[in-house]
Amino acid sequence: MRKSLQEPKIIKLTLPDGSIREFPIAVSGLEIAMAIGPGLANAALAIRFNGELRDLKTEIYEDGEFSVVTLKDEDALELIRHDTAHVLAQAVQELFPDTQVTIGPTIENGFYYDFARENQFSSDDFEVIENRMVEIIDQDLPIERKIWNRDEATNHFLSKGEVYKAEIINDLPEDEEVSVYRQGNWLDLCRGPHLPSTGKLPKAFKMMKLAGAYWRGDSNNEMLQRMYGTAWSDQKQLKAYLHMLEEAEKRDHRRIGRELNLFHLQEEAAGAVFWHPNGWTLYRTVQSYMRTRLERAGYVEVNTPQLVDRTLWENSGHWEKFRESMFVTEDEEKVLAIKPMNCPCHVQIFSQGIKSYRDLPYRMAEFGSCHRNEPSGALHGLMRVRAFTQDDAHIFCTNDQITSETKIFCDLLMSIYKDFGFEDVIIKYSDRPQVRAGSDEVWERAECALKEAVKAADYDYVLNPGEGAFYGPKLEFVLRDAIGRDWQCGTLQVDFVLPERLDASYIGMNGEKHRPVMLHRAILGSFERFIGILIENFSGRFPLWLAPLQIVVASITDEAASYAEDVVAACRAVSLKAETDVRNEKINFKVREHSVAKVPVIFVVGAREATNRTVSIRRLGGKEQEIVALAQAVDTLAMEAAMPSLLSD
Repeated sequence: MRKSLQEPKIIKLTLPDGSIREFPIAVSGLEIAMAIGPGLANAALAIRFNGELRDLKTEIYEDGEFSVVTLKDEDALELIRHDTAHVLAQAVQELFPDTQVTIGPTIENGFYYDFARENQFSSDDFEVIENRMVEIIDQDLPIERKIWNRDEATNHFLSKGEVYKAEIINDLPEDEEVSVYRQGNWLDLCRGPHLPSTGKLPKAFKMMKLAGAYWRGDSNNEMLQRMYGTAWSDQKQLKAYLHMLEEAEKRDHRRIGRELNLFHLQEEAAGAVFWHPNGWTLYRTVQSYMRTRLERAGYVEVNTPQLVDRTLWENSGHWEKFRESMFVTEDEEKVLAIKPMNCPCHVQIFSQGIKSYRDLPYRMAEFGSCHRNEPSGALHGLMRVRAFTQDDAHIFCTNDQITSETKIFCDLLMSIYKDFGFEDVIIKYSDRPQVRAGSDEVWERAECALKEAVKAADYDYVLNPGEGAFYGPKLEFVLRDAIGRDWQCGTLQVDFVLPERLDASYIGMNGEKHRPVMLHRAILGSFERFIGILIENFSGRFPLWLAPLQIVVASITDEAASYAEDVVAACRAVSLKAETDVRNEKINFKVREHSVAKVPVIFVVGAREATNRTVSIRRLGGKEQEIVALAQAVDTLAMEAAMPSLLSD
């Protein structure tokens, strides 16, 4: 039977459970949610169609994959934070009508909004702003999207004195729609998507801080006032986050670094670290551990120059990509750059002499001192510096060795992280970025090779689109610390490009020259940053093998001072890091002081201990003390203080 021309067209939508539902064309997301169930429609915040997040009332005109976003979905947080930023802007303009709004994006854990206002805001304003935000949420204002004519939109914002919004519109591509979102009498220029109404927002937010920010990040432009906030799906998440921030503040590596006399920073050497004896001891312990692990894993250690002629950086492609981040100097008509990374120099070592396929894989490591001209505003203690040392290495191998070397590396990295106390590790797979070296064909080869390798190595990964390195796709290893923060540290990058650009080769089984594959890899990332992470993870209470000072021998009486020196000598004879405290102070004072300094073990010695050749052992955080023969105590602690690699290998 012939269908009527008036019969509505049907679209097919694939739901998350794999089922397919049919709907008339131009059906809205809300209508679909209602068809699935009234409970889902009530909980609905937005939809995802063919991978794209959209407003709940968006009409659908074609077949595709469909899902409803509720508070339980990860996508919900992005919406919540975006909408909270809009509610903030509305509250601010209602309370302070002389304020212009500019932009208000979401960021990790929250959002910010930049405001233009002659008078300065204060954190004292936060309480009244938050209260008005709650009122706006309680009003349950419908949030509606409208498409405006470009001139209409520009004139609207100019009539309200919103010159920044007018500038944004003027800079939009000619073919881009000008969309605005209205909630009540307030509206904002925005691409969306947004929640269906302000009442859908959970009241799980908090304004956090104020900062200055130049319009569009240009120091030649006006200074704006930036309000930061955090927003979550419920109060439980908010409280957990605020608690984490409190813990993070307590664990701040800069404060602990001062308290434990590990390091300091000063303006005369911005972005570089002054390591004190305790801090340098910690640094050397980490370095010694890494050197031991790499030697046992078949790496050769090298060292390359700090100053390298620009021609090498031009040939490698780094001059074009990283020039602004390089420190440069001139010498007799030559332009030299302080190396920001080690890769090109390692290719130079590989290319000395003739390499055979029998030499591969060739694992080359360097604790390479690098410098990058980071913006002063981005510097942050040990976490973001200009002068740093990478635990850098490059593996030169054949195509057939990529999989085996990936597995070997991943196993090594996981073992090292475990030794440092990190067992919760996520692997992210990052593919080609917009700015990259090499052809699409080469990138396709590299991406396929890395995917197959990590799969064959039996490690799970999550996708991190567009975040690959300059020369190739990479794996990023993200570890989680004691208070739930994530830190990206290790990387593994498959590179077909640099060996080609720098003409690296080896002689294959057929007697012909071949290009090696270059695997760029790091485990710690940089010593400075990783030590900062260690300080915060352990809150300065390092495990015995890492502690810069492991044992303090505290005398009870002056008569025990000589024996205390003997005890320290016995400790140092087995490489334990020990010191005496023979000051004329009460023993409780000494114990308390060294406990505050987070010394793992205190040996208390008096006349009785000297006579019996024993020590009274007090451990950090423990209330009990144990009297043990000196030889036994030293042997026990020497075993406890051994590097984990020596015990596990």
